[in-house]
Amino acid sequence: MKKAEITVFLSMALILTVSFILGILQITVIHTSKNMSRLETDRAVFSLFGEYQRNLLEDYKIFAIEGTYETGDFSEERLIGRMHYYGSGNTDHEVTGIQFLTDNHGQAFREQVTAYMEECYGIGLIRDFTGMTAEWEEQCIGGEKIQAEEEKVTEQFEELKKAAEEASSDMPELTEEDPNAESEEIGNPFQCIEQIEKTGILSVVMPEEMELSGKEISLEDQVSVRSLNTGYGSFPARTGIDGIEGRLLFNEYILQNFGNAAGKRVSSDDSGDINVKDTEEDQPRSLEYEVEYIISGKASDRENLESVLTKVFLIRLALNYVYLLGDSGKQAEAEALAATIALLLLMPEGTEVIKQLILFAWAAGESTVDIRTLLNGKRAALVKTKENWQVSLPELLTLGSSSGKNGDGDIAGGVTYEDYLRIFLFMEDQDQTAMRTLDRIEENLAAVQGMDWFRTDCCITKLGLKNTGVIFGDITYTYPAYFGYE
Repeated sequence: MKKAEITVFLSMALILTVSFILGILQITVIHTSKNMSRLETDRAVFSLFGEYQRNLLEDYKIFAIEGTYETGDFSEERLIGRMHYYGSGNTDHEVTGIQFLTDNHGQAFREQVTAYMEECYGIGLIRDFTGMTAEWEEQCIGGEKIQAEEEKVTEQFEELKKAAEEASSDMPELTEEDPNAESEEIGNPFQCIEQIEKTGILSVVMPEEMELSGKEISLEDQVSVRSLNTGYGSFPARTGIDGIEGRLLFNEYILQNFGNAAGKRVSSDDSGDINVKDTEEDQPRSLEYEVEYIISGKASDRENLESVLTKVFLIRLALNYVYLLGDSGKQAEAEALAATIALLLLMPEGTEVIKQLILFAWAAGESTVDIRTLLNGKRAALVKTKENWQVSLPELLTLGSSSGKNGDGDIAGGVTYEDYLRIFLFMEDQDQTAMRTLDRIEENLAAVQGMDWFRTDCCITKLGLKNTGVIFGDITYTYPAYFGYE
């Protein structure tokens, strides 16, 4: 037998080596447990966001979790319960941040729309419009100015009439019902403007075959009006959606997905080309003139259409009036009629005022025919010439109703009704536009898909979580998690 022995040094080295190996193994187990806990949470949150609302995606290309799960009652506990269902039952979840489609005036909604439009069509879709925005603003301002000028001239004319009435009690009046034979022969060139002031613009500009929609909604129930669920927390935001290109892309999305009074809506085929399809192919919606609602925000189709057509009318009025000022032949016609009217009023000094009012009335008459053309889905001339001017001065005398010229012409290279909608959408506040678009999405999903429980302010797009798990016996492990549709 040989004598065996071990030194203290070797004993200590052996103990340290074994302890090190066991420590490495324990650390490995702990980190593996941490990773497994994170993987369970990631799997659960990915599965949770895989439950996006299918109809919202198919109809409007928007990803969001419908947070009420078809109950109409939102709670964060329901989300956590769904995560536990997907295998994170050993982890406690606390929501640290949540974002809904409606938060920050539809920020997440606009981000997704912009990303979708860029992916499908690219910037080329709105390339032709980016350089025209300043001109659009000038046209809208010009319409407001011409309205103020027309009101000023009308006021001067009313003062002339009042002075004439005071000077002679038996003076003939310029009304359509005047029994004076000479006045009837001359006619009333102002009846178009008078009818607009008395009964509204729709009574004058509607084409004969166009049926006015009578649909209405309750404004109090709309996303843009009612009290909303609001999210909290800080999330990354997409840049550029408030720029010109981002706004134009969002507006094109509106024109593609919602109906308007021209009876057509832009759509895209698989090739990416823009086509036009009739809205009549779609299921009935709660409003017919949806783009007009997004622009005006009123309760009925009638009110929204009237508001938009008034804006179109003012722009057309300004353009047509400018043309008349540069046409010497039409100036001479207006002056001759003005002289006759001033003679009947026994106010020859008022000839110039009456002439200007006739020019306004003539421009208004031309504008009504232009709008009928637009509502018929045709193109109206942006710049007037002798060749494309439609209303003669004798025709103006009988233009105070929807009868007469029905706007059947189509001018190559002219502007369409959708072009004016595009202008007004760009000029509107973008936050308000986004919220009214969400109004229509919510209403349409309820009306067409029967989703009465659907609320856009319960649709989740981003979620932040604080997760706490117990690993390796009694070790508490806390870590964050985030997911969002971007």
